[in-house]
Amino acid sequence: MKSRSHFSYWFIALALVSLGLAITFGVLAAIQYVSHDFLKSVVAFNHMRPLHVTSAVSWIVLSATGGVYYYISQEDNMELHLPLLGKLHFYVFLFTGIAIYLALLFGQTGGREYLVFSPFLIIPILFGWIIFGYNYFKTVLKNASKWPVYYWMWGTGTCFMTYHLIESNLWVFEYFRSDYIKDFSIQWKSYGSFVGAWNQLVYGTAIYLMARIKNDSSVGRGKLAFFFYFLGMCNLIFGWAHHTYIVPMPEWIRFLAYGTSMTEWIILFYMIWDWKKSIKIGMMDINSMAYRFLVSADKWVFLNLLLALLISIPALNLYTHGTHITVAHSMGTTIGINTSILFASMYFILMGKDNPPTKSSVSFFKWGFHLFNASLALFLTLLFVMGISKGIWQYSEPQIAFTEFQDNQYLYFVGFLIAGILLSLSIILLISPLLKRSYSIIFKK
Repeated sequence: MKSRSHFSYWFIALALVSLGLAITFGVLAAIQYVSHDFLKSVVAFNHMRPLHVTSAVSWIVLSATGGVYYYISQEDNMELHLPLLGKLHFYVFLFTGIAIYLALLFGQTGGREYLVFSPFLIIPILFGWIIFGYNYFKTVLKNASKWPVYYWMWGTGTCFMTYHLIESNLWVFEYFRSDYIKDFSIQWKSYGSFVGAWNQLVYGTAIYLMARIKNDSSVGRGKLAFFFYFLGMCNLIFGWAHHTYIVPMPEWIRFLAYGTSMTEWIILFYMIWDWKKSIKIGMMDINSMAYRFLVSADKWVFLNLLLALLISIPALNLYTHGTHITVAHSMGTTIGINTSILFASMYFILMGKDNPPTKSSVSFFKWGFHLFNASLALFLTLLFVMGISKGIWQYSEPQIAFTEFQDNQYLYFVGFLIAGILLSLSIILLISPLLKRSYSIIFKK
C-alpha cells in the first residue's frame, strides 16, 4: 500500500529544488558570459559555474535515488530493510549539500573540476551512497528472486557511483598527484565512469517506466534489455577514453569506447521506439505526461547519437574537441536525455493514475513541454554554431587575437542567453506543479 508520508517524496522535492537552483545559477552564469562585470564582486563566474554544475548533478542524483526508493517500496510493495537508513540518507545529502553551497558561495574550494569543493565533503556523500546501497540490496535480495534488468541497473549504478567517487579523489594522495599523466588519466576516467554510473540509474528508470506504463513486465526481462545493460556496463568501464585523447593508451581501448557508447544509444533508441509502437491508446492516456517525456527522450537520444558519431571522427574531433560543440553534446545528453527521463519519472510518481493532475497542472505541462523542446533545440544549435566558429578560429591563418574573436561572438552569446532564459522558463513551468504536488503530499494538505 502506498504511503503519502514516505520519505522518497523528500528526495523528489529536494531534486526539484536543485533543478530550480541549477537553472538560476545557469542563467546568471550566462549573463556573466555576456556582461563580464555582472555580480562579479558578489559571485564571480568561476564560482557561479560550479554552483550550476553542482545543482545539475544534484538534480540527477536526487531524482534518480528518490525514484528508486519510491518504485521498490511504493510501486513494487517491498518493505525497505531499514526505512530509518533512507531518512538518514536524505539528511546526510541535505546537510552536505548546504555545506557545499556555502563553501562555493564563500569561495572555499580545494577540489578539482566538477567536484571543486573540499574533498573532505566527499566523505559524507560516500556515506550516503553506502547506506543507500546497503538498504537497496538488502531489500531487493530479500523480496525478489528473478531480477528484471532495471534492478540490476540500479544496483550496478549504485556500486560504481561509490567506487568512482573514491577514484575521483585519489589525487589527494601524493602517489597519484605527483605523476601528471597518471593523475590526469584517473581524474577524467573517474568523471567519465561517474556519468556512466548515473546513466545506469537513469536508464534503469526509463525501462522501469516503460514496463509500468505498458503494464508488461517482459519489457525489463527480455534479451535486448539485458544486452543493453551489459553494453551500458561496458561503456561505464571503458567510455572514459573519450576524455583522454592526449594520454597514451592502447588503440583498442579507444575503439571499444567509441563502439560501446554509440551502440548503447542505438539500443536505447530502439527500445523506446519499439515500446512506443506497442503502447495502446488507453495506456498512453493514463500516464500521458510520463509517456510524452519518454518519447521526447528518444528523439534527443537520436540527435545526440548523430552528434556523437560526428565528433568521434578523428578529423572532425581535431576541430571540435574543447569547443562549445563538446558542451552541446554533454548538455544535450544531460538535459535532452537524462532530464527528459527524470521528468517522466517525476510526472509518473506525482501525477500518474493515482494522483491525476489538475487542469492548471495540465496547462503548465503543455506550455512547458513544448517550450522545453523548442528552446533546448535553439540552445544546442547556438552552442554547435559557436563551436564550429571556434574550431575554425583555432586553425585559421593568420589567427586573430582571442579577445577580438570573443568580441565577434557577442551576438551568439546574446542568443545563447535568450535561449537559456527560455529553457529556464520552460523548466519553471514544468516543475511548478510538481513542487506544489510534492509539498501537498509531504505536508498532507
